[in-house]
Amino acid sequence: MTISDYIKNIQMAGRIFQLSSPRLIWKFLYNFGWKSYRNMSRFEKRLKNGEPFFPAFYMVSITEACNLACTGCWVSQNGRRRLTPQQLHGIIEEGKKEGAYFYGLLGGEPLMYEGLFDVLEKHPDCYFQLFTNGTLINDQIAQRMQKMGNVTPVISIEGLEEESDHRRQRKDVYSRTLQGVRACRKAGLIFGAACSICQSNYHELVSRRYVELIAKEGAMYLWYYIYRPVGSEPHPENALTKEQIRGLRKFLVEQRKNAPLVLIDTYWDDKGNAICPGATGMSHHIAPSGAVEFCPPLQMAKDFLNEQSTNLAEASDSEFLRGLREYVAGTTRGCILMNHPQELLDYLQKEKVVDTTSRQTVAAEFAKMPCVATHDMEDAPIPEQNPLYRFLKKKYFFGFGAYG
Repeated sequence: MTISDYIKNIQMAGRIFQLSSPRLIWKFLYNFGWKSYRNMSRFEKRLKNGEPFFPAFYMVSITEACNLACTGCWVSQNGRRRLTPQQLHGIIEEGKKEGAYFYGLLGGEPLMYEGLFDVLEKHPDCYFQLFTNGTLINDQIAQRMQKMGNVTPVISIEGLEEESDHRRQRKDVYSRTLQGVRACRKAGLIFGAACSICQSNYHELVSRRYVELIAKEGAMYLWYYIYRPVGSEPHPENALTKEQIRGLRKFLVEQRKNAPLVLIDTYWDDKGNAICPGATGMSHHIAPSGAVEFCPPLQMAKDFLNEQSTNLAEASDSEFLRGLREYVAGTTRGCILMNHPQELLDYLQKEKVVDTTSRQTVAAEFAKMPCVATHDMEDAPIPEQNPLYRFLKKKYFFGFGAYG
């Protein structure tokens, strides 16, 4: 990295003070930053000492309801399953007992969950990352999140005008999403954008031009995912090639030298080795049905929450999840759904798992899934070059002993 790159990194960090208020910055630094640091240390200690397992954080899908119909989405279209407010409140309460104060909230579309903010307002000591398509965010909703101070919206943008409408199977999605982005900026929220990279949006979104466009709109971070061809309309032909995945990794490493916002991925450690957050135990998922799952797209489980979620710790340390973590870590460093779908299905069926979705077709979908390229670059990893990212990845993405 050059001196100019370091200066741009300092400027990037300073954007948060220009675009947000001291109260929101304090909530972010303390509720998310400091508490997550302490929680990760607690998580590592549990693993090291062989104590009962509990993940560092949970991703929680609160509803199947959504106002879009994206291809390649694992959520059941027109599904009606949802966590009750009592279950959602209980998840957070039980998590706090284990030191977890950060939660990712997904759907469907979480803003279609009636009473969501009423639940979150009961937990001002936590921090919530709200994964949304942004089309339902208006000034009123943005102002309520601003008042709470502990919610960071992550607004999904799957392409520019034409690609967004194609992938989302609705009209004017990109412009409606940008309205949500601009409401967040107007309210001074700490917010980000996310994109699931596939063949049809690769050249639009894996570009410096797009990074600068999103930064100009006020986003403070940009989260890149790799498209997983799952759900009732998987479209495996849209999955990235091995060369494109390698190109994405190179792009992230290079752009992190001087990008105007934070670039996030959860696929590689500081040395560029592939990881699976589920296999490391760092993160698991709770479905709208109350199922405690390995990860969001793997919609088969054996463990379910009770009406108040008071059994969350017990379900998290189940024999099934423990065995699945070991199986995945022993099979691949990439995504097992992408490179070993049939073997995974065989394993799950032997375990007599339950389909946790409304559509009840997950086993048939897995049976049809072809093997596609995943993020494991095996003997040719690309290490991080930015010192800050290298430190963060080394601290939080080193595998926790999962891979031996």
